[in-house]
Parts: sequence; C-alpha cells; structure tokens
Amino acid sequence: MLKLYKEEPLEQGATVATYLEYVRAAMKHAEYEQMEDGNWYASIPGLKGLWATGQTKDEAKNELFSALDGWLYINAHVGKQPLPEFDGISPLHPPQKSE
Repeated sequence: MLKLYKEEPLEQGATVATYLEYVRAAMKHAEYEQMEDGNWYASIPGLKGLWATGQTKDEAKNELFSALDGWLYINAHVGKQPLPEFDGISPLHPPQKSE
C-alpha cells in the first residue's frame, strides 16, 4: 500500500507556515479508535465533519490525510470558514521564528 502521510520534523526558523506544515501539525492531533468490526476510525478534534476509516490504523491515517486536503479546500476556500491553529501554526499567520 502506498503511504501518503509520513511524519517529518518541521523546518526550524521558518517564517511562513506552508500548507504542508499546517497539515502535518493538524495530523499530530489525530485521534484513532478501533471499532467493533476491527476497522479503525480517525478524526481530528476541532475539524467538524472530518473523519476517515481504514482496515488498519495506518490505512485510516492515510485516508484521514487525504480527506483533510479536501476538507481544508471546502471549508476554507469555498465555505470561507476560519481554520483553527495547531501547535501555534496557522495557514493565515506565520509561525513564531525559533531562536
């Protein structure tokens, strides 16, 4: 199976939050739960209506990563909804520069 999501450290000293940095920060807050049928359910608190499932936890994580892309487009671009910050990272404001 192709792994779409891979956790990598954010660049230190970045002055502008990239889309990928925001998505990675959001994914760090993902919650996973194994359902009675053995499948996995994944969601990110604060992102209403965003969820995914998979036969394995990794599959649910990859599906959530993919769903997050569409969710962000629909809610921010089309719906003009404000997006929450994750770990101080906002898609609208640059993160604090680390010293």
